Amino acid sequence: MGSAPEVNVWDGYVDYRSRLAQRGRHGGMRAALFVLGVEVLENLAFLANASNLVLYLSKYMNLPPSRSSINVTNFMGTSFLLALLGGFLSDAYFSNYYIFLMSACIEFLGLIILTYQACSPYLKPEPCNKLKTGICEQIHGGKAAMLFTGLYLVAFGVGGIKGSLPTLGAEQFDEDDMKGRKQRSTFFNYFVFCLSLGGLVAVTFALWVEDNVGWQWGFGISTIAIFLSILIFLLGSCYYRCNVPKGSPLTTMFKVLLAATLNVSDTKPKQSHTITNPTQSPYPLLPTYIDDQQQTSNVGLKTSTVSTTHEFLNRGIVNNLAFKSFKCSTQEVEDVKVMLQILPIFASTIILNCCLAQLSTFSVHQAATMNTKIGSFKVPPASLPVFPIIFMLIMAPIYNHIIIPLARKWTKSETGVSHLQRAGLGLCFSILAMAIAGLVEVKRKKVAKDYGSRPGPLPISFLWIGFQYLFLGTADLFVLAGLMEFSFTEAPVRMRSLATSFSWASLAMGYYLSGVIVSVVNGVTGQGNRHHSWLSGESLNEYHLDKFYWLMFVLSVLNFGNYMFWANRYKYRSISDDS
Repeated sequence: MGSAPEVNVWDGYVDYRSRLAQRGRHGGMRAALFVLGVEVLENLAFLANASNLVLYLSKYMNLPPSRSSINVTNFMGTSFLLALLGGFLSDAYFSNYYIFLMSACIEFLGLIILTYQACSPYLKPEPCNKLKTGICEQIHGGKAAMLFTGLYLVAFGVGGIKGSLPTLGAEQFDEDDMKGRKQRSTFFNYFVFCLSLGGLVAVTFALWVEDNVGWQWGFGISTIAIFLSILIFLLGSCYYRCNVPKGSPLTTMFKVLLAATLNVSDTKPKQSHTITNPTQSPYPLLPTYIDDQQQTSNVGLKTSTVSTTHEFLNRGIVNNLAFKSFKCSTQEVEDVKVMLQILPIFASTIILNCCLAQLSTFSVHQAATMNTKIGSFKVPPASLPVFPIIFMLIMAPIYNHIIIPLARKWTKSETGVSHLQRAGLGLCFSILAMAIAGLVEVKRKKVAKDYGSRPGPLPISFLWIGFQYLFLGTADLFVLAGLMEFSFTEAPVRMRSLATSFSWASLAMGYYLSGVIVSVVNGVTGQGNRHHSWLSGESLNEYHLDKFYWLMFVLSVLNFGNYMFWANRYKYRSISDDS
């Protein structure tokens, strides 16, 4: 009687019905293409409103400009920060597949609320031009509750999507195979490409609809886009291979840190029930435990030795009978060590994201004083973000199909350029962007001084502003794609979604920090009766914006030094980069 044929399954992955995922049927580029299509629509739905939201709040909800700006900053920052929650839930309790579906439905609900409110004049305050008193009524009460309920449902949905979708796409490729790892690298490059494509449609077509047709149609475009993204995502369900939640990564980190603290007085670890490897481990007397909780590493091997980084955590492995319930496996300790090494690297990108936030505000004001005509066509200053988006759309395929193959031949490495080298190069471009921004502002102010108080735009083209946007677009492409792939490749399997979410959390911290820096600069430079702060005045020509850009240049240089410190200390643990 013959034995049943063995099914070739993906170890550690299931399909959307929680059945074992099968090779040839699940995963691969076919499944990833659905994820890329979803990303275009998802980012379109988000940015179609976020890029112009300050106008909606000030013009239609009658909020003061300062309060509108704060609300938009909080909304954007919260959306990206909640990616950490989405990544945590994907790793701990649900698969990336279900987190995306739940998050997309939450965002869809929020957009329906916002669309309905934009359609109904009874759910908005009276327009200022219809009031005889001349005092605008700000949105309040139930109308304000409806507005912010819709906005923050969208924020929760965006956070969950950002925390789950990139990881789901990257999980479709076989990491034990060189071809699979190369395809995964291609996926991350085109993920940023699709993200930019959705943003391009948002800041052109959707923005035009909001300004010229009506905000109800703008919200309607976003609602339709997120609905279509759900349909496309569901069409690919039979092809996805999904992660199996492995418990709370935060619990593991807390357990290791607590065990290391409780065992701080234990200096002579016991040797019972251990496997030691004196030839490889730098701690020949430190035990290595084997238990059912150990997870495979990124290359399919279990960690059996203890590394020299963060040595204090090694005490968590010690068999201290007084705290037996807090004893940790070697794998758990090493997983936490990797996360502690990754965190400062992502923290080094906050200044870059702060520069992005600053240029999206001050650069628009600069362009508004300059000649914005290209031939006979007048470009709206608010459309300046199109420059980095278009450049990212051009650079992503060039980087993937030309630069990387050439780099592989030169470096003889599978990745061509390592993930941390790529991110470091992006930070260099951000430094150049701030230097160019400072020089352009010096030139603009000189032209303004010579031009005097004559009416009309300054006789200098706004395309000068485009150079700093091009360098920042390149920086964003290199850093975002590089660190997302880095975190997915290097992070422990049970913590991948959470680690990949660090990129979005860094963006959120950049938005929050940008406002803090402006406030601090104004507070410090505005002290005394002889001086007015750098970023204040009746017109932009009275600002010391050039000095502010030079300050950001200096901060970017210092931040790059901090990044190099942590990047040089990091030791890759994946096959592709060890080679």
